[in-house]
Amino acid sequence: MAGRIAVVGCGYWGKNLVRNFAELGALGAVVDPRPEVAQALATTHGVRALSLEACLADPTIEGVAVAAPAELHAEVCIAASNAGKHVFVEKPIALTVEDAERMKAAAEANGKALMVGHLLRYHPAFETLADMVRDGAIGAVRYAYSDRLSLGKFRVEEDVCWSFAPHDLSMLLTLMDADPVSVTATGVDIVTPGVDDMSRIEMAFPGGARAHVFTAWLHPFKRHLLTVVGETGMLVFEDSAAGPEKLRLYRHGIKRGDGAPEPVKAEAEYVPYPSEEPLKRECQHFLDVVEGREATPRTSADEGIRVLKVLTAASASARRASTQNA
Repeated sequence: MAGRIAVVGCGYWGKNLVRNFAELGALGAVVDPRPEVAQALATTHGVRALSLEACLADPTIEGVAVAAPAELHAEVCIAASNAGKHVFVEKPIALTVEDAERMKAAAEANGKALMVGHLLRYHPAFETLADMVRDGAIGAVRYAYSDRLSLGKFRVEEDVCWSFAPHDLSMLLTLMDADPVSVTATGVDIVTPGVDDMSRIEMAFPGGARAHVFTAWLHPFKRHLLTVVGETGMLVFEDSAAGPEKLRLYRHGIKRGDGAPEPVKAEAEYVPYPSEEPLKRECQHFLDVVEGREATPRTSADEGIRVLKVLTAASASARRASTQNA
């Protein structure tokens, strides 16, 4: 696979893709509008610094990993698909469902894959948690919630839910194995007028299960926490915790008698999971798709569109709530 993937966009996150594809022996080129950035990475990893046009015209490049600003995703990814490249694009897949559908159609028309970078779907702790839920370890899921909180990095061009929540929505939609029947949201802008620094998205699912996502970059400490409440137990994936404590199972019960229900508490059970870098697993999955070992990406265009529809509905709901409260 040596030299068959080009990374388009080598900024804050793109440089991590460059590193991982290089370590996997698959990096062939880097593309960035800043020549000095592209050339520095190209020299470090012994690959070529190309323009986007040259990259897409190069028959030795089989796939591109796009870490450009979200407003450019549709343009770059459609061009790459039409050039016969497999495409990996960072979240969110696009800024509008219409653009995302066009991206999917272009990939399908050219017989190429379109994979979305929902990183935490490839975290070994989440994969283990999802397998346990699927196998009935905590019974039917009744409620799940995710907190993605930190102090900064502040954005001025997008709300915190668009920056942070795609990862959490991808995990929750996977666990619920369904699309929500309703989405409501609220947001608060404190640092930059018109840009929400805190956001809460509420979802209801078929059968009565519910979930919420709380995101903020105006929070005193880092907290990345997914909690899944089932009928017979609870699972916690705390990515901000120390390694062995990231994944925990609680076999709490409820004692029911003549009076009020009483909790029957149990100690946390630490669940083992493979110790591997999520981003490397994600990049390897893209390579497996490119090489035909996987028929379709786990985080396909369809999943990217499902997440985007929730984000779009949440933004509309938050705007309505803000107008009503003004």
